[in-house]
Amino acid sequence: MKKLVVIPARYESTRLPGKPLLEIAGKPLIRLVYERAAESRLKDGIIIATDDERIIEAASSFGAEAVMTSSSCRSGTDRVREAVKGTEGDIIINLQGDEPFVRPDMIDLLFSVMENEDLEMATLCSPIEDDREYRDPNTVKVVLDRKGFALYFSRAPIPYLRGENSRFLLYKHIGMYGFSRDLLERFVSMQRSKLEEAESLEQLRALENGVRIKVLTTHYDGFGIDTMADLERARLALDRKIV
Repeated sequence: MKKLVVIPARYESTRLPGKPLLEIAGKPLIRLVYERAAESRLKDGIIIATDDERIIEAASSFGAEAVMTSSSCRSGTDRVREAVKGTEGDIIINLQGDEPFVRPDMIDLLFSVMENEDLEMATLCSPIEDDREYRDPNTVKVVLDRKGFALYFSRAPIPYLRGENSRFLLYKHIGMYGFSRDLLERFVSMQRSKLEEAESLEQLRALENGVRIKVLTTHYDGFGIDTMADLERARLALDRKIV
């Protein structure tokens, strides 16, 4: 099976315009994400999927393959699907372009489990160890069934805790998805769901359409870049090499 990592990178961000090209430790954010993906042992290729020539130029400067996708793509996964047209990818990982701390072993974990268990869709989560993350709407929470499949994702603090003895149930979602080629094609043709629009979480489209999402647990102390505060925190972390 051919395994591809696709990094969607939209230039216009509501909260952080030009986010993929903002520098952290002397490199644009998109390059940091690309370099992490490049360390994957199981990937057969990496594609940056963008809607802006400036990102194409930046990718070219550090030797990455980048393709121009439509500005009308409504989600990162729509952009991923457009980017892989004409490729032979069987398992496609959507690695969001604002995750500079992702580890290559996390990518390989997704590839390995997707292939060995013949899954349609999989993603990652990590235990929440800080109450601020649990209550932060920028941290997406996920609740799992006993077999490790997602029951629901939310920006709200879920599940509701009645006692401290339930702390082990708390997980945060990590912004990376594995798709089978068949599901990726079907996913982009599905109508955007009401829950997806309410929470601004595209994975809820899959759940509302009956797709089972396997959620693999790993330990991850990194974070995505959504706000200026995240950017400054990442700059400090990488400058000090503490992440």
